[in-house]
Order: sequence, then C-alpha cells, then structure tokens
Amino acid sequence: MQLGIDSFIAHRPDPVTGEMISAQQRIANLVEEIVAADQAGLDAFGLGEHHREEFLDSAPAIILAAAASRTTRIRLASAVTVLSAADPVRVFQEFATLDLLSNGRVEIVAGRGSFTESFPLFGLRLQDYDALFAEKLDLLLALREENPITWSGKFRPALNGQGVFPRPVQQKMPVWLGVGGTPQSFVRAGVLGLPLMVAIIGGEPHRFRPLIDLYREAGKQSGHPTEDLKVGVHVLGHVADTNEQAANDFFPGYAREFTQIGKERGWPPVTRAQFDALRRPKGALMVGDAKYVAEKLKTLNGDLGGLHRIQLQTSVAGLNHAQTMHSIELYGMEVAPRLRA
Repeated sequence: MQLGIDSFIAHRPDPVTGEMISAQQRIANLVEEIVAADQAGLDAFGLGEHHREEFLDSAPAIILAAAASRTTRIRLASAVTVLSAADPVRVFQEFATLDLLSNGRVEIVAGRGSFTESFPLFGLRLQDYDALFAEKLDLLLALREENPITWSGKFRPALNGQGVFPRPVQQKMPVWLGVGGTPQSFVRAGVLGLPLMVAIIGGEPHRFRPLIDLYREAGKQSGHPTEDLKVGVHVLGHVADTNEQAANDFFPGYAREFTQIGKERGWPPVTRAQFDALRRPKGALMVGDAKYVAEKLKTLNGDLGGLHRIQLQTSVAGLNHAQTMHSIELYGMEVAPRLRA
C-alpha cells in the first residue's frame, strides 16, 4: 500500500490565533511540506486545483515543479486536475514538462471538480459539465498514445496530425480518474481501465464498497487486467502525539471550512459532536495519534477490498506549518511502518 498527502493549499487566517501569513509564505511552507514528505518516505504528494480566494492551487503544475527540484523519490500528482475547464493539450504539455523535471515521477488525477467557479471563469457552460469532461478525458488519453495526433470533438478545434511536445519520461504518464459518489463515474473509470481515486470527506467509508466493486466489475468486463484496476482514496486527516491533541488541532479549521461550504450548499453548521462521530473507528476522519490513525487506515483498506494508495488531506483544517510538518513526520515515520508491516 502506498501512502501520500494531498493539499489544497488553503490560505485562511489561523482558526485559533487569527494570524494570516502572506501568500508567498504559504507557498514556501507548502514546498517545505512536500520536501518533508519525501524525506519521511511517503510515496506521493498531490495538489488540488481550485479557482477560489481561499486556496492557492490554481496552477498546481508550477508549484509541483518547484518541489521536483528539491525532492528525489516522491511521486508528484494533481489532486485533481479540473479537466472540464482545461485544454487537455496544455495539461499534457505542463505535466510532461514536470515529468522531465522530476525524472519520471508525475501523475495526473483528472476529475470534474466539486466547485463550479472555473466554468464562468473560462467561458464554459455548466450545462456541459459531464460532456466537457468526457470529451477532454478522451483527448488527454489519446495524447498519451499518439503523436502526431489526429482527433476531433464537439468543444475543441480538431487536431489534424499535429505533434504535441514535449514527451514525458514515462512512456505512459499515469492518469487516474478522480471521483465523488456517482455510479456513472466509477463505471467510466472501470470501462477505461484507469486507476480510481475516490474522494471520501464524510460519512462511513465502507459505504463506498459497492461503488468500488462496480468499478472493478466494469473493468473486468471490459477486459482490463486486475493489476491495472488500482483503487486509491483521498481522506481528511491529521496525525499528532495524542488523539486529543489531533482532534483539538483539526476541529477549529475543519468546522470553519465545512460550515462555510455548507452555507453555499445548504448543509447545517458543523458541530463538535458531528466531528467526534466522524473520528470514531468507522468514520471518515483519520484524526488521531499514529497508532489510532494506522488502525483506522487498516480498517479502511479492508472495508474497501484492498487499496493501492491512501492520500491524507490535512490542509482543509487550516493547520499551521509546524502542526503540518509534525503530522507529516508522524505519518511517514510511525503510521506508514505500521501499515507496511
């Protein structure tokens, strides 16, 4: 099992002190966190993509390029690339360049995104949400296989034998499909034979097992070998010296973020009781000391039928740099050995 970290590079005031660091410092801290994850022996670091004031991840490939020059082994990924609102040719070129910089350590997690700001920002219609993604995913996958490329679609001008450069180090640069909770997305990943990255941010993760089984069955029926049908999960979490410390670190920022999102989506405000329920053994929050988080991740792995990768997302809680660095150290040095044993 591979273990990694995802970040959305949240840039908000400290939920306890109210202190606000500069955007420059937040980016610098983020690169240090990727370096720390590499040194701690973690397998992957992913950056999301948002086009909102509270996140600094609108151009993840650029930040990953900075991290590539300071790391040696950790894989560098998007988490996710909002492909519906992007030009697949440009996405391919950016990540191929990053693959060259990192000596073949790049992965793309392609998804539709859970926010919609990118559609009006780039002049796209929200009504085309899924059609845009399906077409652009088709082009992105074709770019891995064919150069020069001939391709046509509805939303983008056709390609008629043009070359797309540079080419990556990896002969077939990995593309995962990032999904939420719709059965159609799981089936699509299986039919295409793409590795699956499941975002689990609430509830009880074992409820995703039927959808993951659906993915595996769709992949099998489409003729893809079992070893290609990898499943990863993106989960929220934080590791500290004690369960109590981890919870107290994580709750203020977590409650602020999800209460704000709730105002936009019609959810009620987050309470401490709800938070504590999600921290229980079967809940979605991987928040606790190293032993407790390791046991929760073991349970998660078993409940979902065997996972290839687990990506822990801490940035949504607005932890300060010191807390994040300590969490990364514990995750790599204490949680990972318990799981890999």
